[in-house]
Amino acid sequence: MTNKFTAALTGAALVLTLGSLSACSDDSNKELDSWAKTVCDQAAAQVTKINDANTAITKVDSAGKPLDVRRADSAAFAQIAAAYAALSGIVNQAGDPPVDKGAALKKGAVSDLTKLSVSYAALQKQVDALNIADQAKFAAGLKTVSESLAKVSKSGEQALDTLRQGELGTAMAKQPGCQQGGTVSPSASAS
Repeated sequence: MTNKFTAALTGAALVLTLGSLSACSDDSNKELDSWAKTVCDQAAAQVTKINDANTAITKVDSAGKPLDVRRADSAAFAQIAAAYAALSGIVNQAGDPPVDKGAALKKGAVSDLTKLSVSYAALQKQVDALNIADQAKFAAGLKTVSESLAKVSKSGEQALDTLRQGELGTAMAKQPGCQQGGTVSPSASAS
């Protein structure tokens, strides 16, 4: 018998992370607002993809066939990995945010988003390798995946926390593209 587990990484954390790259105490900084708009307008679509992938997982019958559970989790992890890779590219292509230490902030955000992408791709490979012929082995393997997902979520959250420090956050928080998204909650079915 299988049950659901959830390891959460909130959309708000992602929005705050991206937002942390561009905030400044000068609300009239048009260059900063333009940079934030560029990133937020593109980031919104990727956050939606992450949310859609998580929604798809929650619709999987937790007592369903191992093959169906594996396919749903694998597809979701692949979609999440691609979305984080795209977010990394968006931030990188936007250039350095016009704030103190902007180059370092961009480099750190790109690195963190890339690491999250790689981690979700690794989770996809881990799910794809699960033995679906033996229910007990499948359940044990899925438990390992859930533990890995919890670690990815925790390390991702810690990385994002470092980006939220200091005077950052205001410019992106004002952008509609960074105000939407709701919860980004990577979920997988576990035994």
